Amino acid sequence: MGIEVVVEGLTKSFGSQTVWQDVTLTLPPGEVSVMLGPSGTGKTVFLKSVIGLLKPERGRVMVNGVDMVNSPERDVYEARKLFGLMFQDGALFGSMSLFDNIAFPLREHTKKKESEIRRVVMERMDMVGLLGAEGKLPGEISGGMRKRAGLARALVLDPQIILCDEPDSGLDPVRTAYISQLLIDLNAQLDATMLIVTHNIDIASTVPDNMGMLFRRRLVAFGPREVLLTSQEPVVAQFLGGHRAGPIGMSEEKDEATMALEERHGVTGSSSVPRTIEPQLEPTPGLPVRQAVLRRRERVLGLLDTLPPAARHAIESSFDRTGHVVAGQAAPAGRAGGGPS
Repeated sequence: MGIEVVVEGLTKSFGSQTVWQDVTLTLPPGEVSVMLGPSGTGKTVFLKSVIGLLKPERGRVMVNGVDMVNSPERDVYEARKLFGLMFQDGALFGSMSLFDNIAFPLREHTKKKESEIRRVVMERMDMVGLLGAEGKLPGEISGGMRKRAGLARALVLDPQIILCDEPDSGLDPVRTAYISQLLIDLNAQLDATMLIVTHNIDIASTVPDNMGMLFRRRLVAFGPREVLLTSQEPVVAQFLGGHRAGPIGMSEEKDEATMALEERHGVTGSSSVPRTIEPQLEPTPGLPVRQAVLRRRERVLGLLDTLPPAARHAIESSFDRTGHVVAGQAAPAGRAGGGPS
């Protein structure tokens, strides 16, 4: 099972520019979480801070007893081996074949024999659907294949925490759908904790167990997916609905005068129409049941009394009387909460 990641009071700046401050959240073990936010809100910076590649000024990130911010570098280096990181552009070596790219971490960080390296690499290439392409160079394949190769490389050291930076960037909607299904399938097979940074609403609405959003140098919210998907907070509603009206502007946030003008004219990013929550993707037939779903059920049921009414109703509507997930059921998201289904 994946490892819990606890983030407490994290603050990161570059010079006088604060990227975000006092970010506090917990990535539940083995579950899939998504961090949303408009471009320029520091999502990638957050990802690199979690794995210890960047050092925030305040706060801590606890992973298996190690603080990725404040612990000695040797401890951080060891804890980093628990992670697999899928970079936004794949970060493949252009002069190496896909096989050698994916084998690179094994050759660099382990003493495995070449026969064992080949077994592991081919197994991971099979998991991401790249068997038969091991001899190709990155420049000879599509962007979607490069993404999957980068993901395979992130998996070769058997990580318990997988971080994915914009897995959909540069992909068309069909390839994005394939990547979404692949992420769910990998979670079913590996039971690893996963954090996906994206601004793609299709991924955010169908893949994660939990969702968060960064905006205006703060964490707007983080929790069960139903909380954000039913939220009527202006910035969340604007982002999920893709509206121009609301706090998000072209550069990032609108100035106060523009916001005041929109409010005077009754223009907001929220909508009174209930939003339909799409069913979460399920593993491809033949793969194991996601253990995260079972753990999340117990965890979320324990949180119900603390959640907003719309989120509570959406969660209750997706469970039957015994607390089991109702497969394929989409819950309407705008109604007030009631008793359990």
